[in-house]
Amino acid sequence: MTGDAASPHDAVAALLDRAGAPAGLAGPAVLRLGPGAAALLAADPWRLLRVPGVTPGQADHFARALLGDGARPDDARRGRALAEHVVAEAARRGSTVVAAAEVVAALERMRVPDPRRAVTDALDEGELLPLTEEPEFDEGDPDAEPPEPEETVGPARWAIAEDTAAEGFQRLTATAGTLLPDDEVRALRAGLPEDRSLALTAALRTGVSVWRGAPAEVADAALTVAGAAAGRGLRVAIAAPTAHTAAELADRADKGVAVTSAHALLEPRAEPSAPGTVVFGRGEHAPLDVDLLIVADAAGFDVELCALLAESCPDGAHLVLGAAPGAPPAAGPGRVLDDLEESQTVPVIELEPSGPPGPLETLTAAVRGGELVAVDAPDREVVIVPASSDAEAVHRAVQLVTDSIPRALGIPVEDVLAVTPVAGGAAGATALNRALKERLNPGPGACGGFDPGDRVLVAAPLPDAATGEPGVVTAAGPDGLTVAFTGGTAVLAVADAARLRHGWAAPVALARFAPRPAVVAVAGADAPLSRPVVATMFGLARRHLSVVQGAGPGLAKAVRETGTAPRRTRLARLVVL
Repeated sequence: MTGDAASPHDAVAALLDRAGAPAGLAGPAVLRLGPGAAALLAADPWRLLRVPGVTPGQADHFARALLGDGARPDDARRGRALAEHVVAEAARRGSTVVAAAEVVAALERMRVPDPRRAVTDALDEGELLPLTEEPEFDEGDPDAEPPEPEETVGPARWAIAEDTAAEGFQRLTATAGTLLPDDEVRALRAGLPEDRSLALTAALRTGVSVWRGAPAEVADAALTVAGAAAGRGLRVAIAAPTAHTAAELADRADKGVAVTSAHALLEPRAEPSAPGTVVFGRGEHAPLDVDLLIVADAAGFDVELCALLAESCPDGAHLVLGAAPGAPPAAGPGRVLDDLEESQTVPVIELEPSGPPGPLETLTAAVRGGELVAVDAPDREVVIVPASSDAEAVHRAVQLVTDSIPRALGIPVEDVLAVTPVAGGAAGATALNRALKERLNPGPGACGGFDPGDRVLVAAPLPDAATGEPGVVTAAGPDGLTVAFTGGTAVLAVADAARLRHGWAAPVALARFAPRPAVVAVAGADAPLSRPVVATMFGLARRHLSVVQGAGPGLAKAVRETGTAPRRTRLARLVVL
């Protein structure tokens, strides 16, 4: 049934059922395609490929079920959808742009009869934008021919976000003046270590600056600079990735310094016309009332969120973006801090440790440098727990979270988090959460698999909480969930439960926003390990780190040899244009 009597969800569910496709795709399809999703899919079944997680083979099966013999390999709708899919897959890997030639080659491998036409059709649809990149010209060779511009394509959403980010950073740089007179800046610098002095000077004198340092060092520098600036009458705000981390900073902040999550700072709200979508009240037409905004950890922010932060700063305001060196890039597309550094248009300040490093700091710094070392930990700050299989790794991790760490170290179980490289796999976060829920809070999963007492993490933004925000379910039933977050209590509809994950264990992509006193880092046999992932897992621990080592020599090899997967972006070029 796809008539007016059916809700958008029910109409899509009926269409999926008719085609023998999973009913669970109905919600994501409506979220991605809008209230008219059923009519769009009936007219063009390959639009199902726009739903995250759907493969070309599944879309072809869906099309054959609906169209019968009318579903042909040379159908223009199919070629267009596959072209969009190739570019969307690159975006899911973090790139904001793809060479047109690479898209054509991928379509040829998929046996699309006319791949160039498919790309043109996708551009005409408006989901993708044509982009041109001018290659570097060797000015040292007067006889060299100028290289030809490269034709590229990018998803419209991320191309626009990159343009907006570049314009925002350029505007802040161009309109920036010194926030305080030179004599006051010199007075504030007196007695500060050189790196903190440079960080303060950059924050007060330039429109955009980047700080690189361990999370604790960035946080300390943010509090120092923000307190000094607020003490001289400036309007200063510190933005953290979550309300959970913001609350910790707020407890240490000087009077007059506003500390909040970046999510709350931008005034999120639900969009009634697009259920499940979060929009923000701040932006170009409603800028923040700040002279100086310091983002304590921006490494996990994609280019869209960074663009919004830059847009939300008024002319003349200064923006500081902090992050750990070598941090994993955002889950979404972009590499904003790396691009800003590469552009050489903003000052980049390296923050040094403010005191002698302890075992945790020593280990994490070594991993960031590409070396897995043994550290002396007399107070059991670091413990290595070998595991001969993924099943044993899960067993050891559950034992550590629920018993060993609380009993031996006096750290409550609610302050212990298991962290894995990814959610999936036999020793991934999903498997760990299943085992931990059975031990700590068994129940029927009254709403979306959740029961009162469950720990949760936000996996996709809610009006009430940012991605990575930890919370606790206080009520669950057929009508929805009530979740206590640091920033307040949220009442979620059943559909919004899909935006949560159980939170006793978490993949790095979610855990990175919520450090804990104790962390159990689980490295399974086949876990996709890399230096940034391992450094982030280890760096989340404040007091204690247990490493459940099931990867054998693969762990040290990953730290030594595997960096961040390359992403292709335009921001570094756009900022200097």
